[in-house]
Amino acid sequence: MSAPYFNNIKDKKIPSTSTDALSLLTQICGKSADLNNISISFGKLNCIVLSIEGMASIQLMAELIFQPLTEFASAERTAEEVKNFLSKSSIMSSDRQFVSDVNTILKLLFSGFAVILIDGSTEAVCLGIQGFEKRSVSLPETEQTVGGARDSFNEALRVNMSLIRRRLKTPALRFKLLQVGKLSNTDISIAYIEGRCDPEALDRTQQYLMSVKLDTVLNSGYLMTFIDHSYNTSVFSAVMVTERPDTACAALNEGKILVLTDGSPACMILPTVFADNFRTMDDYCEKPYFAAFSRWIKYLAFVLAVMLPGLYAALVMFHPEVFPLKLLLNLSAAEEATPYPLVVEMTLLMVLFEIMREAGVRLPKAVGGAVSIVGGLIIGDAAVKSGIVSQPLLIVVGITATASFVLPSLYPAVSVLRIIFIIAGGLGGIYGMTLASCLLAVNISSVNLCRTPYTSPLSPLRPHGIRDLFLRADFHDLQKTRTAISPDNSPA
Repeated sequence: MSAPYFNNIKDKKIPSTSTDALSLLTQICGKSADLNNISISFGKLNCIVLSIEGMASIQLMAELIFQPLTEFASAERTAEEVKNFLSKSSIMSSDRQFVSDVNTILKLLFSGFAVILIDGSTEAVCLGIQGFEKRSVSLPETEQTVGGARDSFNEALRVNMSLIRRRLKTPALRFKLLQVGKLSNTDISIAYIEGRCDPEALDRTQQYLMSVKLDTVLNSGYLMTFIDHSYNTSVFSAVMVTERPDTACAALNEGKILVLTDGSPACMILPTVFADNFRTMDDYCEKPYFAAFSRWIKYLAFVLAVMLPGLYAALVMFHPEVFPLKLLLNLSAAEEATPYPLVVEMTLLMVLFEIMREAGVRLPKAVGGAVSIVGGLIIGDAAVKSGIVSQPLLIVVGITATASFVLPSLYPAVSVLRIIFIIAGGLGGIYGMTLASCLLAVNISSVNLCRTPYTSPLSPLRPHGIRDLFLRADFHDLQKTRTAISPDNSPA
């Protein structure tokens, strides 16, 4: 069926005869094999129950629809009596809607509703009895926890909403539902806490999502470029993704907005700042001094992951005088034994590391870890023995790779910045590193979402946010209701 036909059904009403309505819906669906229909007769009156196989619960349909309708069909009924029974005299589903337009009926049908067509009625009764298969709530995969909660979001939107509601039992928690995707009609939920969320940021986020004209939206990644306008121009993003409900609830408490996408086992948090990548829920399960130490380790790991290879190349090639004489002689002998320039060696090792990492990630868990470890040992040992790369360089790459795994949320940015700093250090020495650092600072400062700079609370300076930046704030301070972020034009 052609696309223009689907556009014409937007305001089309269903016929008053159940057989005509069934014929129309079947024609629109192209006689799809998963469209099920069952007829029930009330004397001369006929009803047809429609459902999509695998989307509606067979058990609930039998208990809440067929059994009551079969008992009610023992005598002859009119269309008005059947509608009154479905709307007032029976409890078939808590989610019950009366719909007359074809487009809405199809959306509800494909969302797991059972649709009842009644002879003589221009309205269909839609009952929410969803029963599609879904993954159970399980351990978080990408955000491992030590002392925090061990449940994570799954692909079902309603389940994810309940995980948040279970932790925040307040009427101030609000959910807004909307649909995006012209073909997929994907359900999107915007979550926020009334009174803490910036109303203008909420309105803008909703407008951005409503402006999406994609045919399909299959996960949250489809929406990021519409929400964050610096998504394609900066290596950093002001939208963070988390699969942990406790992290999402902590963000709501700070006045942030959540965007949950049906079919995605994670939610988007916005707006976020650079420092949010260094905070975890485990920090609030430890003593403040250990949490502060852990946070400083993360900052150090970020610097090592981004700058260590470039700094090593800059010092060896342009500033060898900074090394002690004995170390300098060892480095010189190691580099003389290799056939390629240092920058080429460094880039080659980084590319090989990324290849092994991809192999470990994409392969099944049973063999993924073994492939990456064995590949690293064999290739690394063989490369050193054959004289392709030097031993000190392999040590630098190993430290860099380990440090990059400390901050998984920043790994895409770190992997790109690492190559940039290698080129800058190899071509310009310390001066090239300084120039690259200045450009990095400019790039970070250019990210601004919902009037919240990515460099907040350092720039602009907000004293109330500094207390939880490099140190973990005490819970006596966290009792205050002030949020960690605030728009540019609001007082700190």
